[in-house]
Amino acid sequence: MTITAAPSVSDGCLVVGGRVVCSGVPRNVVVSPERSGSAFLGATSSAPSSRHLFTIGVLEGCKFMCLFRFKIWWMIPRVGKSGSEIPMETQMLLLEAREKSAIHDENSSDPTTENTFYILFLPVLDGPFRSSLQGTPENEFQLCVETGDPSVQASQALEAVLINSGDNPFELLKNSIKILEERKGTFTHIEHKKSLRIWIGLDGARGMLSKLKSVQRASKRVFKVFLEGGCPPKFLIIDDGWQETINEFKNEGELLIEGTRFSIRLVDIKENSKFKASGSDASCTDLHDFIQVIKEIYGLKLVYMWHAIVGYWGGVLPSSKVMEKYNPKIVHPIQSPGNVGNLRDIAMDSLEKYGVGIIDPEKIFSFYNDLHSYLSSSGVDGVKVDVQNILETLGKGYGGRVSLTRQYQLALEESIARNFKDNNLISCMSHNSDSIYSSKKSAVARASEAFMPKEPTSQTLHIASVAFNSLLLGEIVVLDWDMFHSNHTTADFHRAARALGGCAVYVSDKPGIHDFKILKRLVLPDGSVLRAKYPGRPTRDCLFKDPVMDGESLLKIWNLNKLSGVVGVFNCQGVGNWPLKDAEVVPISASVPTSLSVHVCPLDVEFLDQVAGDNWTGDCAIYAFHSGSLSRLPMKAFLEVSLTILKCEIFTISPIRAFDQDLQFAPIGLLDMYNSGGALETLDCTSSNPSGCRVTVKVRGCGRFGAYSSQKPTSCFTDMKDMEFLYNAEDGLLTFKIEGECGLREIQIKY
Repeated sequence: MTITAAPSVSDGCLVVGGRVVCSGVPRNVVVSPERSGSAFLGATSSAPSSRHLFTIGVLEGCKFMCLFRFKIWWMIPRVGKSGSEIPMETQMLLLEAREKSAIHDENSSDPTTENTFYILFLPVLDGPFRSSLQGTPENEFQLCVETGDPSVQASQALEAVLINSGDNPFELLKNSIKILEERKGTFTHIEHKKSLRIWIGLDGARGMLSKLKSVQRASKRVFKVFLEGGCPPKFLIIDDGWQETINEFKNEGELLIEGTRFSIRLVDIKENSKFKASGSDASCTDLHDFIQVIKEIYGLKLVYMWHAIVGYWGGVLPSSKVMEKYNPKIVHPIQSPGNVGNLRDIAMDSLEKYGVGIIDPEKIFSFYNDLHSYLSSSGVDGVKVDVQNILETLGKGYGGRVSLTRQYQLALEESIARNFKDNNLISCMSHNSDSIYSSKKSAVARASEAFMPKEPTSQTLHIASVAFNSLLLGEIVVLDWDMFHSNHTTADFHRAARALGGCAVYVSDKPGIHDFKILKRLVLPDGSVLRAKYPGRPTRDCLFKDPVMDGESLLKIWNLNKLSGVVGVFNCQGVGNWPLKDAEVVPISASVPTSLSVHVCPLDVEFLDQVAGDNWTGDCAIYAFHSGSLSRLPMKAFLEVSLTILKCEIFTISPIRAFDQDLQFAPIGLLDMYNSGGALETLDCTSSNPSGCRVTVKVRGCGRFGAYSSQKPTSCFTDMKDMEFLYNAEDGLLTFKIEGECGLREIQIKY
């Protein structure tokens, strides 16, 4: 289906792709055509204001999925069918539209039914205004625009929301973000950013660092254990806890006043005493020595340091001699009605009370440059910058939230470019559209709220959140699906998700508490990760279902590798409830079946034809990681998968190619890795009739290699070395072991 007509208002209705989306559209709503069948939606008011709430119309009877900020820092998904279910602070809204005359088979395994198209609403930045969407109990669909500064006012916002439509939801999002990139010029699509190779990493989280007297001793224990376990870490994040800070509200010897831990302020750009020489076994005198030692002895390639976008949670201390040159002052955050209308956050409650030591925007580059140049001179390779959304609450007197965020963001990116060799920046707590659409160079950002090992009800929410949030965020940044614990009751669940996420893999294990057997399913012996091509996202048939609370839906996440696709299936039901979701109107865990089923189909992998090659038969070989089973399926056929709560399965889906002598072949990859197909680099076949043909596969890594083959080969070679192989004529599974080094290997299979 090709949609060419631009959105418009006709007879009081908002019409997109020939479908009435909203009725009762007021006269002050304005729709302006943009390129490629898209349009901007905005509205006018009779009086200027720093905040407007415009009614767009009534929205009813259409399936939707939205991403909204349930608290100031983070987004989560929500599905529904009417305007009343659209939460405040919605930052993306996707509607599923169907032609009324079409008959839809609910049990169809084909997620690309021709009668379906998708309508996208993206609230964006319009001058000084930041936009969001929301609904009312009367099913009114509303647009909120706000500047965050009472002195910054206007009476109209004409380009507040981009509307676009198409028959492929993933292409629709990509094309829409590119339209915005060109039209707004304030951010950059991920394809135009510099990103890095992904390694296994360690995250020294705040809970760990705050309890250590000496980082040196603890770090050496961890590195040694990982090396001995066969998973050499190449990437280290030294998280919150390394800086020199002060709590103004706590006197020495007194108990900590509740809430003041978030008002702690930065007093120096240098490290605290945890990194100084301590005891007879301390070989390092400062941060520089520490980083030099761990790189030389343990082979680390990248070390990042954490800091907040305002220095620390509570900003910087204005009376500090080191900080006074940046003209800091205490400012009390002012949250928007959308923030306080959803879920309040304990950190924001504290900062509202005790204030933030904010640096003069004219001096913020000097601060970042001083901090980053010191870290760079100490051997640090990059930074993780946290608490970014705090800026939206500090815009009063600084030109508003959009202006302040953009000044800080540009200064941060300029400092990163000046002081570090690569674009080494991870953004965190940055899910407001102010930050999203001000990201010109920042290439990595956290996908969701943190992995919380001590909160069992949050585990399934985390997996669902990162997958759905990747729909929007994955078009602008490489997503960081956060660290996890390798030895945890839900470790397999999280590890499988990271394998599909197209993201970094790093853990925050306590020293000595690790599960290397399963880590090795993610990480090659050289510390590199088999990263998939795209951000992991829900399959098309899962977009408008609730995989956490509807009691019947499994979550499917798809991705693509160079030669094949991958689909992960997760049972996220019956464990936790979404924040702000009324648990009484949805099935409770006791009513969720012990096992749920879903269909897995080659069509679940978008763009599979782009990697299949010209000699694709149309069939696929599907390998199930946990069961070890291999199946052959036509493109529209399916397997039924059943999973109990907190269980998962990963399927490598490899197009079957037709070669000489009626040979049909599909490489699977390294069978003992979650993302088996991520190891495959190239595939070729040469014929030398009458002596037969030779299939050549280039593979990154080592371990048990597998492929589907319609015939038993005569011999198999790795780097010209003859290999013993096993062949199962019943399912066509060919396997053999790749020994030796972990670099790029050449496999030859002769017939």
